Amino acid sequence: MERPLPDTTIDENDEGDDASLDLSIEGAEGGLPFENVEGSDRSHRIVWSLAWPVIITMLSESLVGLVDMLMVSRLGSTSVAAVGVGAQVLGGVSVTMTAVATGTLALVARFVGARRPRDAERVLGQSITGALALSVLAIVPVILWAGPLVRAFGTEAQVAELGTDFVRLVMLSIPASSTIFVIASGLRGAGDTRTPLLVGLVVNALNVLGNWLFIFGRAGFAPMGIRGSALATTLAFFAGMLLALGLLARGSLRLRVRLADLVPERTLLRRVLAIGAPAALEQLLMQVGFFLYLTFASRYGTDALAAYFIGVRILALSFLPGFGFAAAASALVGQSLGAGSPESAERSGWLATWMAVALMSASGVIAYAFAEPIARLFSDHPAVVVATVSFIHMLAIAQPLMAIDFTLGGALRGAGDTRFPLLTVLVAFYGCRLGYAFVVSRVLGLGLPWLWSSLLGDYLARVVLKGWRFRSGAWKSIPV
Repeated sequence: MERPLPDTTIDENDEGDDASLDLSIEGAEGGLPFENVEGSDRSHRIVWSLAWPVIITMLSESLVGLVDMLMVSRLGSTSVAAVGVGAQVLGGVSVTMTAVATGTLALVARFVGARRPRDAERVLGQSITGALALSVLAIVPVILWAGPLVRAFGTEAQVAELGTDFVRLVMLSIPASSTIFVIASGLRGAGDTRTPLLVGLVVNALNVLGNWLFIFGRAGFAPMGIRGSALATTLAFFAGMLLALGLLARGSLRLRVRLADLVPERTLLRRVLAIGAPAALEQLLMQVGFFLYLTFASRYGTDALAAYFIGVRILALSFLPGFGFAAAASALVGQSLGAGSPESAERSGWLATWMAVALMSASGVIAYAFAEPIARLFSDHPAVVVATVSFIHMLAIAQPLMAIDFTLGGALRGAGDTRFPLLTVLVAFYGCRLGYAFVVSRVLGLGLPWLWSSLLGDYLARVVLKGWRFRSGAWKSIPV
């Protein structure tokens, strides 16, 4: 028996941000949050109530990454570079789950907007099954050929040896992390961004505890170095997976998954993958692009590699609003289209975008101003500090562009328009960033700051292309 979703007709007298507020959107005749100017305050609250749990989730993950990097940095720049390269391999494998997660979010949002919760639950169940199967298939070859993969980054021998050990162990976390990723995507599509926050906080707390126990050897454990970091990650994700599955089975969340929902249904799973496959290819191309970008950075030495990895971890804190508002835009656009109101979908996408621009621009200013003292938290090596500061400055300048890119990308994916962002990567990342990086590093032989500046051309091109696409409205009629 289907459980009806609570009525969400907008009440202009509603005050506050009630934790129990159901954000699933009702049909146009019931009143959508972006239907009129008078409801603009309410619209801002709805976007924010969807976005802030995602921001906190990503913030906690970034803080864990910073703590991890701080701990690893005590082992030396070689260990920092090894973990950084290993993280790139991990990210490359994880993108296979984007196909499942993106399709899940788009379909769940549509079904919730159309008041079809059982169909949304079936989609989530199939996605969990698909994520587990794909993750196992993905990690086996990586574990077997971890050495050649790490050495392909052009790293020094010691970095490659440490990175190989790290990759082989951290790969075991992929099935659990993929399951959590897909569950979080489904719940966010249904308007529940707080349960993924709870699961994420538990995972991150266990990860930090595990790092403390295993990296240096505490409470009777033998010191494991960077292998301890990989072990902590793996154990934390498996605990989080059990928690997420348990919450779904209880039936107290916006969606409930039954055992029958996990039995493979080829037609439905193919539908999920058809929507998400371009997004996965997009992310795969991004990871390949990151690898190519790292080969350019590696020409400047291990200090440049260390600076790149440290800088990415630090600046992750500044563009967290982009992830939050992208999630909000995805859910609201998908639900509005499911409810038959493309105009509301467009308004919600633009509102989320400009809210993201405001917050990310502010964070970029802060990061730019405090770049050097932040960099010195992670290294006292002068060359690493200088390289890290120049990278932080460039990413800080790019923050407004990144805000638009993230949020409009989320809006398009929520509508099921996953092919255009893929085209954007080919033009912006490969054409602008990598083409420029090749010229400045290998043709002209310019300094490292010139390499970092390639990010600006990349994100500017993305903004132009995605802005044009969203304004065109072509995404409103894409079938899912």
